[in-house]
Formats: sequence, structure tokens, C-alpha cells
Amino acid sequence: MMIDMLPEDLAFTVFVPSETAFERDLRLSANNSLVEEKINDTYVVISRVLGFSAIPRVLDTAMVPIGGEEVSYDSLSGFELFVSKDAGGVLVVNGVKSESVDMKRGKLVVHVMDGVIMDAEFEQSVEPDFDGDD
Repeated sequence: MMIDMLPEDLAFTVFVPSETAFERDLRLSANNSLVEEKINDTYVVISRVLGFSAIPRVLDTAMVPIGGEEVSYDSLSGFELFVSKDAGGVLVVNGVKSESVDMKRGKLVVHVMDGVIMDAEFEQSVEPDFDGDD
């Protein structure tokens, strides 16, 4: 759904959370987050995540140096992304490792990540509330 929100004819790179990461980190699932009473909230969260995780340029893994040297890019929201490859060649963005990389959809480059790229304020807003009454 996140990728469907971007036009295919724009040269963007998107670091999207895997389905597991969506459920684990945002508590959103394909089965119940798209029902009518939740759809607006789901789109708000996805739009915000998209702002943190999309950059207005093509960036495939061949363009990222191996060995921990970080390259920084500003996301659509202005959030700074630090992109590198670890010693094994795995793409890492702000400490989040990739699961699948260099998928193309038109001019769009998609990297599936094992986590959600977001700032601390948004991360805090999506954390579960623990009131101690359990």
C-alpha cells in the first residue's frame, strides 16, 4: 500500500518496512488495518512513515559503499537518513537492516527493511501505552 502512494514516473527511493516490521513496530496488519473504521488512521501513519523513508533520488545498493561508510540523504520530510552497507554487504539505514533490495517499479527503487524508519517523536507516538493495570 505504501508504494502505491507514489507515482511510478518519479525517481524516488523508498525504504519500506517489511510486513513483519509493520506489525511489530506499528501494530498495523494488512487484515485489520484497512477496515473502514481504521482506514483513515492507517493512511495517516503510512503517509508519515513514507515521509521519513523516501528520498527524491534513485539509490540502488551499488551506489552505497561497503564497510560502514555512511552517506546521508534528506528524506521527503527532511529527516536525515544515514545509509551504509555492513561488512557483509547488507544495506543499513539509520541502524535498520534490509531484507530485500533494489526492487524496481517504474523509476521507483524499493528496499524492504526489517524495521520502520522514523524519528524519535513519531516512534514514541506509536509505542503501546502501558498503564500498569494489567
